[in-house]
Amino acid sequence: MLEQDVDLTTADGTVDAVLFTPDAEKALPGVLHIPDIRSIRETHRAMARRLVGEGYTVLMPNPFYRTSRSPVFAPEIKHGSPEFMKRIQELIAPLTPEGLEQDLSVYLDYLTSRPTTAIGKVGVVGYCIGGGIALRAAAVKPDRVGAVASFHGGGLYKPSDPASPHLVLPRVKAILYFGHAVKDGSMTAEDIAGFEKALEEWGGDYTSKVYDGAHHGWTVRDNPAYNEPQAERAFAKMMALFRETLG
Repeated sequence: MLEQDVDLTTADGTVDAVLFTPDAEKALPGVLHIPDIRSIRETHRAMARRLVGEGYTVLMPNPFYRTSRSPVFAPEIKHGSPEFMKRIQELIAPLTPEGLEQDLSVYLDYLTSRPTTAIGKVGVVGYCIGGGIALRAAAVKPDRVGAVASFHGGGLYKPSDPASPHLVLPRVKAILYFGHAVKDGSMTAEDIAGFEKALEEWGGDYTSKVYDGAHHGWTVRDNPAYNEPQAERAFAKMMALFRETLG
């Protein structure tokens, strides 16, 4: 496996990213891995390596490059502290729908242009805020993105916000999988119900499940809410989705 730090150019700057390529004699399906709010770090690198080990070429960008290269949080900022919450706002403030779609086009074009990426559908997985970004990726390249997985995706359904990720659904053709946390302030039970209604109206192929006992961030090992049994269940669901959809 080759793990290569790369820089990608957008109209707004330079994105730090990591390209993971398998040791294989043939090109393999591509997956765009969108990390959570803490962006690229060893935990997400390990998650991407595991995905590569299953037979995929993986690109992991830093979606918050407009604010900072990785690491986007200083070590002294503690999870859940006022400083942590302030930093979150600094990171998400520049993420307009237009900017994200511009970025996602660059990410997907780079991933699909790699010689190690097979011709055909690619997958996208997103965690936390990355869940909504992953859904948007399917709207940016609807004929190329075949599957999207979102785990503890926050803010997927904000009916009064013109930037809400659910509004891109009419442009999406991919098969979608959403794994929700319980008692999640960023995606409440009411939000999930509204989101599932929007998915039904969309009419595409989707799954939306609440993971019992799993709280926001449960799939990410360095998160206080990490829940290994449910994280393994999420990984298995993602693998099944990608194997059935991407080949």
